[in-house]
Amino acid sequence: MIVEKPDIKYLFEPESVAVIGVSQEPGKIGYKILENMLYVGYKGDIYPVNPKGGHALGYDIFKSIEDVEGNVDVAVIAIPARFVYDAVVSCSKKNVKMLAIISSGFSEIGNLEEEQRVVEYARAHNMRILGPNIFGHYSSKVALNATFGPRDIQEGNVAIITQSGALGIAMIGKTAVQNIGLSSIISVGNKTDINESDLLEYLITQDETKIILMYIEGIQEGERLVEILKRATKIKPVIVIKSGRSKRGAVAAASHTGSLAGSDKVFDAIMRQCGVLRAESIQEALEWSKFLSHSAIPQGPNGIIITNGGGVGVMATDACEKYDIKLYDDQDKLKETFESVAHGFGSTKNPVDITGEASKADYVKALQEALIDDSIHCVMALYCETAMMNSQELTEMIDEMYEQYQAKGKPITFSVFGGELTEIAITALHKKNVPVYRDVYDGVSCMGAIQSIRKVQSMEEGEAVTAEIDVDAINTIIDGALADGRSFLLAEEGQGLLNAAQLPGPRGGVVQSVPAAVKLADEIGYPVVMKVVSRNILHKSDAGGVLLDLDNSEEVIDGYQTIIHSCKANVPDAIIDGIEVVEQITAGTEVILGARRDANFGTTIMFGLGGIYVEVMKDVAFRAVPLSNRELRSMIKEIRSYPLLLGVRGEARKDIESIITALEKVASLISKVPRITDIEINPMVVYEQGSGARAVDIRVLLSDDKKDSSQ
Repeated sequence: MIVEKPDIKYLFEPESVAVIGVSQEPGKIGYKILENMLYVGYKGDIYPVNPKGGHALGYDIFKSIEDVEGNVDVAVIAIPARFVYDAVVSCSKKNVKMLAIISSGFSEIGNLEEEQRVVEYARAHNMRILGPNIFGHYSSKVALNATFGPRDIQEGNVAIITQSGALGIAMIGKTAVQNIGLSSIISVGNKTDINESDLLEYLITQDETKIILMYIEGIQEGERLVEILKRATKIKPVIVIKSGRSKRGAVAAASHTGSLAGSDKVFDAIMRQCGVLRAESIQEALEWSKFLSHSAIPQGPNGIIITNGGGVGVMATDACEKYDIKLYDDQDKLKETFESVAHGFGSTKNPVDITGEASKADYVKALQEALIDDSIHCVMALYCETAMMNSQELTEMIDEMYEQYQAKGKPITFSVFGGELTEIAITALHKKNVPVYRDVYDGVSCMGAIQSIRKVQSMEEGEAVTAEIDVDAINTIIDGALADGRSFLLAEEGQGLLNAAQLPGPRGGVVQSVPAAVKLADEIGYPVVMKVVSRNILHKSDAGGVLLDLDNSEEVIDGYQTIIHSCKANVPDAIIDGIEVVEQITAGTEVILGARRDANFGTTIMFGLGGIYVEVMKDVAFRAVPLSNRELRSMIKEIRSYPLLLGVRGEARKDIESIITALEKVASLISKVPRITDIEINPMVVYEQGSGARAVDIRVLLSDDKKDSSQ
């Protein structure tokens, strides 16, 4: 009998909470959690628990949760790790639904066995676990602050999920200072049960939450996370801060939480695929959160810059390019609209420069003109301090115009530069949640974020691509390789897989003698390529196992002997199964196609500049599978060398459609054949448009587990 897990909403909407580990001493974590719950004003039933009993903050302390007469939805456990299991057992006898385990001392310090014991018992008794190793959680929906962080939390519409407890506590304080209201903040810690995917699935349905901000060190259930993120970003913005980008950072992340950071390039690509905003810093994430929580989504792409200083206008233009904001460029319309406020030496071009002579009235007129023009979808206003406005006038002007833009549903940012005058205005406006910034890049960054949200929410997802492949034939090939004790395919097997997937490759075969090599080469036609076939040599070129441009039988004879000699010299213990003789593919543009089962995200595919330079140039793009045709095309366009495919310096456009078809085949291979763990076609030579592409070499790695190895 399958018992359905308790609904995660009980974590956010409990009618009763027990705090196990409440102390009578104010300096203890249990005492602080109880104090925070009372301070915020939680209206549900509260049950303090400690074997010593006693009193705390006006409450009698129960010696055991089993002594509580009423029902308990959530048990917050803040006791030493060695006592947690027994507490969980007691919770099961009260039919507790959610366990928020504050306690540390589990997998993050190597105590995995005890952690697993707790988790297995909780699962067996139908209880969900948040943590362990967390600072707690907050939910504005029921005024619950079950944390040992700051007690002053401003209520709002931003939900924060954090893997770092200390950072989460600091973010509570930071959001309060920056006037950012929270709907929830949840610490996930070691993620033994409830993870970011579970929380996202709840938060995207929660009316109180408009923005979701996540701090991640490592992920679980990557394929599920991708699916939920794609749904989430269509409804509300999701912002991610991901640590572990560098090699040393990845090591630090692993030691901190027991999680693996994974490949940052893959992570970054898949976040963009999902429509997630990835922030470079905590401050940027918070600025985005605040701006998005109060601003309407623009109705189109066109942005305009209004400034009283040419220099900052140029900087804003640079920033717009960086953050992918389209600047409105109808010069006739711009001149007609702004000529009256662009003084003699000003400019009606975008940026619209109303010059240092601009008064409050000039700014108001310019901003009102932009407001009523439906061809302008967002505005970035810049102000450099002059004697034309005092601090009160500046504050009033910005406040007045922001209210008008809010009423119109058109986003606007203000970047102001100067001394005491501007600081007075900024301080006053921040208290009103007006989007005013000290640096032009901060304001434009926020506008770039909201334009990204517009694109994501307006874009049609499209159906997941699939392609016909002969799965039975491929499995037969794999059966033979695994029966031979190999976790990879040899050359002839790789060619068989290409044929089964209907991916065009070179004509040829594998031979075991010089006469057979000459005979096959004559049949194929010259020039030919020769490659060693060995279960011990995966990188053939490094071992001297590849020869190109063999133009006649004499060169084939010499080549056969040369390859055998070189491979024996470089890899003495190698078993040489034969020599592959194949036609030499006509030169073209070389690309690489690949797929693998990523440790974090499951099935992923890769595309990029191929050949011998792939490891040097690293010009590749990644996507998670399944994916749409639109996502395939965006992946191809993402690489730096994409112009080579379009044709440069008089060269013809390449057959991009054949690349799309090949990528569809590769995606189907990794999806439909679970025992394939890695595929690499390198190079695939792409010809002119309409002439197709051909796979030159393929490498396939296998697993003998018939289950999907990503699970």
